[in-house]
Amino acid sequence: MKASIAIQTRKSIVDDLRRMGISEGMTLIVHSSLKSIGKVVGGPVSIILALEEAVGENGNIVMPTQTEHLCEPTIHDGGDLTVEEIKIIKENMPIYYPDLTPTSYMGIIPEVFRKQNNVFRSSHPHMSFAAWGKKAEQITADHKLDYALSVTSPLGKVYELGGYILLLGAPTNSNTSLHLAEYRQQNTFVKPKVWGVKMLIEEHEQWVTYNDINNESDDFDQIFDEFNMNTNSVTEGLVGKAVSYLIPHREMVDYAVGWMNRRRS
Repeated sequence: MKASIAIQTRKSIVDDLRRMGISEGMTLIVHSSLKSIGKVVGGPVSIILALEEAVGENGNIVMPTQTEHLCEPTIHDGGDLTVEEIKIIKENMPIYYPDLTPTSYMGIIPEVFRKQNNVFRSSHPHMSFAAWGKKAEQITADHKLDYALSVTSPLGKVYELGGYILLLGAPTNSNTSLHLAEYRQQNTFVKPKVWGVKMLIEEHEQWVTYNDINNESDDFDQIFDEFNMNTNSVTEGLVGKAVSYLIPHREMVDYAVGWMNRRRS
């Protein structure tokens, strides 16, 4: 890997992305760490503009913009709340607003990205994604409430488009795309789960439930390591100072299905 200069710019980041093989027309789902990239002139804005320049007007940039803080307080805050505190939180919890609600634990890059003009954000109140590009509206449209990361989600749209995963200095266990594989695995590991969420129903804000699985990411780093070892499909490079990985989305998800069937019980 070629070492980058100490201070990063939009141009230097574009150059690094292109050295990794990112080109015009690609669809990228990006997981990022600004701190890992190093000192960037313009910070997250320069990184976002560099990503968009690298894929061009015919490509797409997708980022998870999840909102864990809108989960029921018993889920989000554990067992430290009193019954009265839970009641107060549930009564006063705002609903999800795609244009207003901030992300939870996603980092500064997707938080800035979701606010950009011409970025679309999906409607799921817990598991939303934001997208920019030629097919951004298609990628984020019709994000169903049930089974939020399944084939009908933006992850499924990226799969159908033959997109790529870019871990931009992000840890390998942060690869949200692997959740898509969980809905296809054929074993008893994944259990059903009912989630509570506050939504606007017939012009009234109220708590409702939706069905999903109990997603698990503790083994995602193991899946990445074995995929990297057993295929020639992972491109490693430096973007700024960040060790980064470019991975074909469909191939890795398909590999993960087999891995989960063998290794999860």
